[in-house]
Amino acid sequence: MDKLLLHTCCGVCGVYVLEKLKEEFEVTAYFYNPNIHPQEEYKRRREAVRQICSEASLPFVEGEYQPESWFTVIAKECNFDFKNEPEGGRRCPVCFKMRLEESARYAHENGFEWLATTLTMGRNKKAEVINPIGQAAAQKYGLKFYEADWKKQNGQLIAHQLAKEKDIYRQHYCGCVFSV
Repeated sequence: MDKLLLHTCCGVCGVYVLEKLKEEFEVTAYFYNPNIHPQEEYKRRREAVRQICSEASLPFVEGEYQPESWFTVIAKECNFDFKNEPEGGRRCPVCFKMRLEESARYAHENGFEWLATTLTMGRNKKAEVINPIGQAAAQKYGLKFYEADWKKQNGQLIAHQLAKEKDIYRQHYCGCVFSV
């Protein structure tokens, strides 16, 4: 089986996606989310991803949590008042790019052939925005990108049901301090 690194944003999004992908790939969950604030929220989400990985007997890797790097990238790349942008606005693609490029770099350096993300599970996360960013990041590092819109075909409903059954922590915002 090919090795796939799954950028995983949270347990609710990951629980369904990990189950689906492990049918085709040797999957490792990669938790790289410097956008999540405050740190207590970051820890809750990280532990939820660890929980689902443990239950599914899948490897879990945590990227470095450096929220200051996220703020720097957002401020540098966004030449507008990003603080007032709604979730799903112009700030989000910059955030997606940062996280997916780092995930692709890690995948390349650690022998993965594929990269995927759970980000398209989110109700405010558009696959037509995220998938091209993932494709570009994967291509930059010589990887294949698994395109999906995980919320389709009842994916979001199934994920929420699984999260409830497994008592997985469920957040109420994307993680960005500006979307609280």
